[in-house]
Amino acid sequence: MLLGPAIVVDQFGYLPGHQKIAVIRDPQTGFDSSDAQMPSTSYEVVNAVTNAVVYSGSPMAWNNGAEDSSTGDKVWHFEFSSVTANGEYFIRDQQRREVSPRFRIGADVYAPVLKAAVRAFFYQRAGQEKTVANAGAGWADAASHLGPGQDRNARLYSAKNDVSTERDVSGGWYDAGDFNKYTSWTAGYAVDLLQSYLGNQPVWTDDYNIPESGNGVPDIIDEAKWGLDWLGRMQQPDGSVLSIVGLSHASPPSAATGPSYYGPASTSATLNAASAYALGAKVLGGFAAHSAYAPTLRARAENAWNWAVANPNVTFRNNDSANGSEGLGAGQQETDDRGRFTARLIAAVYLYDLTGKAVYRDFVENNYAQANLIRWNNYVSPYEGGMQLALLYYAGLPGAMPATVTAIRNAYGNGMESEWFWGKVTGKADPYMAFIPDYIWGSNSVKSVEGSLYLDLRRFGIGSRSEAEVMRAAAGYVHYLHGVNPFGKVYLTNMYSLGATNSTNQIFHAWFTDGSAKWDDAKASTYGPAPGILVGGPNATQYDWDSRCPGISPLCGSQRPSPPYGQPPQKSYKDFNDGWPLNSWPISENSNGYQVNYIRMLSRMR
Repeated sequence: MLLGPAIVVDQFGYLPGHQKIAVIRDPQTGFDSSDAQMPSTSYEVVNAVTNAVVYSGSPMAWNNGAEDSSTGDKVWHFEFSSVTANGEYFIRDQQRREVSPRFRIGADVYAPVLKAAVRAFFYQRAGQEKTVANAGAGWADAASHLGPGQDRNARLYSAKNDVSTERDVSGGWYDAGDFNKYTSWTAGYAVDLLQSYLGNQPVWTDDYNIPESGNGVPDIIDEAKWGLDWLGRMQQPDGSVLSIVGLSHASPPSAATGPSYYGPASTSATLNAASAYALGAKVLGGFAAHSAYAPTLRARAENAWNWAVANPNVTFRNNDSANGSEGLGAGQQETDDRGRFTARLIAAVYLYDLTGKAVYRDFVENNYAQANLIRWNNYVSPYEGGMQLALLYYAGLPGAMPATVTAIRNAYGNGMESEWFWGKVTGKADPYMAFIPDYIWGSNSVKSVEGSLYLDLRRFGIGSRSEAEVMRAAAGYVHYLHGVNPFGKVYLTNMYSLGATNSTNQIFHAWFTDGSAKWDDAKASTYGPAPGILVGGPNATQYDWDSRCPGISPLCGSQRPSPPYGQPPQKSYKDFNDGWPLNSWPISENSNGYQVNYIRMLSRMR
């Protein structure tokens, strides 16, 4: 094989009782089409320690040997589910002398991967010293953005010379590859971390080697609290919540010296923060260590709700010339009327769970049918994950009206039985066993949400599918992100120390920037990016170099990089972090949203 791997597996491994399938690749279209070859008639599972063959069998052609349009590959599946003994293995094609990466079978194969994924939030913390003990020598750094004019005394973006606007907005997380902090999105990350905890409480431990480890509280709760603390600093006395903080950038983050500026309160930011405060109060209130903190969060949640109800249409667009906010943040945090309605409905769910008050229940009961899940007739979508999860959660709460519970559960169950979900699983629509309809910006995040859609059937007891069926469907998305894809690539950064053979080496990030001698590349730099960060993934529709290339800059080169350009959708990826004009960010940038979606899915694989 010249370009692509012949045999792809989950490079971390497989749970003993789960289905295990290695994919044999025969590329037909795309950058690796010259690697086309028919598979052998027999493959072996080999114990990597003893070199003993523990199983052999023949691969089965996917879709009768047809080429898949999303990958440009023909593939064969070699199933070895009968191999259940703990150990380290690899797949061997004895005839061609090709082998797969090594992998483990064991009940704990994903535990260190999950720790690394959660720890990625620690590396994204703003204002947190990252000691050698916690971060490792390669990623130790002083607390960032705490200098003069930065987060502890940030000023309103439109009053940069007015000292009276200074306020402490320190803490929180860098949102993605940029260091900005967006309230609505941060609130969503906190909610999803808390939901990850609720979805499988026994898996969470207190030994993730973050500063709070050993305090008797699961570290995922400590990480959620880090986000909640920042959201608290963003709330004003009247209950409203500021929308954004724009930070300066440097590598490492502590080298950033530019001022921090914040945007004004908005309805959407306030409603999203209300959800986080409310679920935070509910979950943290279950820990003695946070018994005094939970009432504060409850008060914040109700105050935020009251302000938003009284001020339903307050908006603020950052990085927008129309209001002079150019350069304040990067992504656009503001939403539309529909987005504000969705945020209010989700907030009402979590506030009702927390308080039991009729005002919140009544809002859900009177408005749940306007959610797309209901109004569009069983519309389940990986792009509506937050709303769907909130409704499923509500349907399990005491006091929810029986008719509402039935409507929500039936809509979700019926939607999952449609051609776009179980139909794709039973029809074997994707040769790599992780179907999504489109490969767009953040496709790896979509994969993660899709896996969770199946797992939520089990969590909430919906439908008639067996646990084995649900786990097989969801595991396909886990395996895809762990290497069962056309690149044989683990789509997490720098996971070689945890067993990956081919991990993501570069990521578009202001810290792990292109050209950095220390952090550019996990293979070529001193350290590479921090471990465990999920990269955006293949993007077939939104990647291109600068439209003025090649003439605008010699950095363009003579033609578009291919891959990612001009490839089948699943091959529309490149392990690179070149900035302008090659514009790697639609493919190789991270996001805390991607990260938490992956965490929520992986944490339920057992």
